Amino acid sequence: MLFLLICAVALLGSACSRAAGDTTPAYEVTAQFPHDSSAYTQGLLWADGVLFESTGLNGQSDVRRVDLKSGRVLASRPLAADRFGEGLALLNGLLYQLTWKAGVAYTYDAVTLAPRDSFNYPGQGWGLATDGKSLIMSDGSDSLRFLSPETFKVERIVHVRDHGAPLYQLNELEYMNGDVLANVYESNWVLRIDPETGNVRQTIDFSDLYRDRPPYAEVMNGIALAPDGKQLLLTGKRWPVMFEVRLLQAPQHR
Repeated sequence: MLFLLICAVALLGSACSRAAGDTTPAYEVTAQFPHDSSAYTQGLLWADGVLFESTGLNGQSDVRRVDLKSGRVLASRPLAADRFGEGLALLNGLLYQLTWKAGVAYTYDAVTLAPRDSFNYPGQGWGLATDGKSLIMSDGSDSLRFLSPETFKVERIVHVRDHGAPLYQLNELEYMNGDVLANVYESNWVLRIDPETGNVRQTIDFSDLYRDRPPYAEVMNGIALAPDGKQLLLTGKRWPVMFEVRLLQAPQHR
């Protein structure tokens, strides 16, 4: 149902046109790394030679530093048992971590994971990224909120559209080459979004990325820039593997 919904609204999207007969590949896998299969991945980012990850579920949520090549957890900081961890971003030496329904974001020192501060926000917290100035937050709707990192106040809101149609369930986020990348929850889709207009510039179908996943591996979720800054790291909730991929199709202005 979600596939049909996305294809219906992404009228001329690259992934839907491929489904109609265009066999041009959208990406290629360049490497694979082990990933903690118990991690309910909610947020992912690479910085300073370390992979940072936010995990979810009440009583299991944490923020962690991870060695990419081995998948080993180097350090972690658990959330309170009644907090469900969500998106993660790093800005000016601070990690910002959302929670799902508690309406609270936490900050940590990126080196030590020591807690620093907390912020309140209305509604749900889903994905988080940064353009280097503002924090960019999704909440499961068609909206991207641009927030002040000092106060967590909303500076502006962009509504995501593909040919005028709204797109919902925007989840984990990453900022890449001036665009916002967003997982579509409960799908294998990643949207490439113009952060000024909210227009979808590209729709990428990753259905073939991990077809033989074990039964315990849940939905795709987790986007990070790879160490070279040109490729992406992709994983999912409780996936035992993380993929490095190179995008092969350039985004379109539409």
